[in-house]
Amino acid sequence: QVQLVESGGGLVQPGGSLRLSCAASGTIFSINVLAWYRQAPGKQRELVAAIANGGSTNYADSVKGRFTISRDNAKNTVYLQMNIMKPEDTAVYYCNCRQTSTLGYKFEYWGQGTQVTVSS
Repeated sequence: QVQLVESGGGLVQPGGSLRLSCAASGTIFSINVLAWYRQAPGKQRELVAAIANGGSTNYADSVKGRFTISRDNAKNTVYLQMNIMKPEDTAVYYCNCRQTSTLGYKFEYWGQGTQVTVSS
């Protein structure tokens, strides 16, 4: 089992910045991907950014150049630095962990979500 605890959400003005953190604890395997998803009211949950344990990343087109995902493997923590924020970034942001055990079993875990609101 893996527990994911997010922090850092809140209210920010358009053009502002916010940094989300997600600390993972429990049984963490070496092959894993940590990611941030978001879900706005009335919309489907979507991938924002993901980072593999080796450091490779991918981003949704809507956040490229504005958001940066990073991770600290020693702390089992993933971060999402959000800059030049827009009202359309308003959503509940969820931390996600996908990992593969040494026997090849795949697992997926979600955090409880943190609200991010971009408004003046």
